[in-house]
Amino acid sequence: MSNAAARRQYEENIREILNRPGEMRERSRTLVVPEKLGEALAEVPAGAEMSLDVRLESVHEGILVSAEVQTIMAAECGRCLKNFTTPFQVEFQELFAYTPTEADEYEVHGDHVDLEPPLRDAVVLALPFQPVCRPDCPGLDPESGELREAEAVVVPNEIIDPRWAALAGFEAEEDRDSGGTPESTRN
Repeated sequence: MSNAAARRQYEENIREILNRPGEMRERSRTLVVPEKLGEALAEVPAGAEMSLDVRLESVHEGILVSAEVQTIMAAECGRCLKNFTTPFQVEFQELFAYTPTEADEYEVHGDHVDLEPPLRDAVVLALPFQPVCRPDCPGLDPESGELREAEAVVVPNEIIDPRWAALAGFEAEEDRDSGGTPESTRN
């Protein structure tokens, strides 16, 4: 698919509602993502199918677009470094102005609006910065670099920082002093 054809697939025709405040159209379609969206540990890969549910509303200032996007996210777990895919959903709403001002980011182009810039912004901003393959992923062992088992995450013999060793002794003394002795009998 050429670059121009790839960009045209994000366009929505608004000819029927152009300059008709109060008119609204809803459309659903599926497209193939021409180039990846995102960087680092999480992205929507090129070639992934993306479902769009779009509502186009004509208002006095332009066309108000509300969209729900459903696709898949390919990511590398920030804890265990395994690759995984998971369903991904994001929503956005933008005004495409007839006569854009400095405050307006997007504008109506003839008889269509180009959803690619706001869609890209919404998807990239919603991708997790540190994705995890599952909420209880134990991650890698910091000493061996091997994948930890879930029960290995609990460290029974915690290494105490020597700077805090004196406080650990203080806690033990306090526990010993309060060993069942009523408050009124203490000196």
